[in-house]
Amino acid sequence: MSADDLNLRSGASNRDGLIHPEVAKANDESERGQDGQRLTHAEGASRPISAAPKAAREPQPRGAKIRGDRPIDQAEAAERFLAAPLHQKAHDERLWDVRKKRDVATHGIPEWEELRELASAIKAHTLSRLDEYLEQFEAQAKANGVHVHWAADGAEHNRLVHRLLKDHGARSLIKSKSMLTEECGFRHYMAGTGIEVIETDLGERIQQLDDEEPSHVVMPAVHKTRLDVAEVFAKTMGTDPENDDAHYLAESQRMHTRPLILEADAGLTGCNFAVAETGTVVTCTNEGNADLSGNVPRLQIHSIGIEKLIPRTEHLGVFIRLLSRSALGSPITQYTSHFRKPRPGTEMHMVLVDNGRSERLGMEEFWTSLKCIRCGACMNTCPVYRRSGGLSYGATYSGPIGLIIDPTFNKRKYSTLPFSSTMNGSCTNVCPVKINIHEQIFAWRKVLAEEHQIPLLKQGMMKAAGQVLSRPAAYRAAIGAADSALRHLPRFAVYNPLNTWGKGREMPETPRQSFHAWYRQNRMGKGTGQ
Repeated sequence: MSADDLNLRSGASNRDGLIHPEVAKANDESERGQDGQRLTHAEGASRPISAAPKAAREPQPRGAKIRGDRPIDQAEAAERFLAAPLHQKAHDERLWDVRKKRDVATHGIPEWEELRELASAIKAHTLSRLDEYLEQFEAQAKANGVHVHWAADGAEHNRLVHRLLKDHGARSLIKSKSMLTEECGFRHYMAGTGIEVIETDLGERIQQLDDEEPSHVVMPAVHKTRLDVAEVFAKTMGTDPENDDAHYLAESQRMHTRPLILEADAGLTGCNFAVAETGTVVTCTNEGNADLSGNVPRLQIHSIGIEKLIPRTEHLGVFIRLLSRSALGSPITQYTSHFRKPRPGTEMHMVLVDNGRSERLGMEEFWTSLKCIRCGACMNTCPVYRRSGGLSYGATYSGPIGLIIDPTFNKRKYSTLPFSSTMNGSCTNVCPVKINIHEQIFAWRKVLAEEHQIPLLKQGMMKAAGQVLSRPAAYRAAIGAADSALRHLPRFAVYNPLNTWGKGREMPETPRQSFHAWYRQNRMGKGTGQ
């Protein structure tokens, strides 16, 4: 065994050894910042997150409790995540690291804002003529020898794909990462059919083996520590539970899954972009798993949300430049794969799925959420998401984008989510297609309040607050009384279950005098010269 092998197995980390010399050399033609220095991305820029010592390991906090259509208690799940400090800290650090890399990558492109504006305009144009582009895509795909299917909802998508697999006698299906299939509950549906579904994306495979949903649209297992992954692999693949070296774990999963991939009867991929002009499906991955799913089996299936359409191939370059920089801070994904026609001797099927998208397209305040390219940038910057974990939302789409997408599927079940936001607007600022996310979050709050989709206690509190805030005299009196009470009441009377602001933090020190009282005393009637 070589010294390099020993270092790999022992977990020794040689950062320089992870970067190919041609990539690391100083005189390359990579992007450079305004100071002329080469920009660093992805593996070359990531700061290693220090793992907790094994003696201090803590159980991984689980996600929100699902109780049918009852409202998701995101706050309760978030409290459990916050109560696991090792996981919370690692999650926050990982995502903020990605957010910083995103900023470095975007600052290296002088025309970044112009690209965002152009991408937003292309999406708006496409959505305004979606029926025309869908018909064009179908016609071109059929001309390429592809079988095209339409699914009105997730249930129809699952039945259709199942029928295709059954008709071809498939016993196993390899699947690349696809948020649409998660949205449709495809894997759970297939669990009772006798056909094995194998996730080929590393993060998705980890989540599948742990019987969990993905917690992030790009990094499905970002909420887990290496110790969590070591435990999952030990239980499901028989690996060493004490070895949490990332290279050992990744290689173990590869060796375990590769035979399943090579023997699979069918493959399914998602879709990042669908080009109407050519009938092409484009997938962007960093592991090549979409290529495996699309090229190894004889039966190839692509699940496509109808909002993924773009008009022409020339538009693709705009979105490719935006996607990976926004998602991971890298200039491009390792693989950008184009699927246009079946290989000789094989079949290709494309399933165009609506699942509520047409209805959302008719929502005046919320239709622009269909522009989303699933980069996850809004999640990486959101202080609530970073500190509460994606599984606390109890939905396929979490974080800021989830707050405006999820209620379109089920207002009652996801009625609490739009209130899980500080409304700081950072999500809107980083969105590569310029969706006004924080404004839509606020709009959903109004809709849910008007339709009485919020708890009665909160409705009563908001109504009372409205009465006070609409009357200046009553507001000033209430502020004075509250300040006085906070100064004199015993601690147990202030910090109780009714005061949610006092959970996990101290109330601010109350001023002796309000600004209004100070202004009346020091400014009114004294002119403006002071």
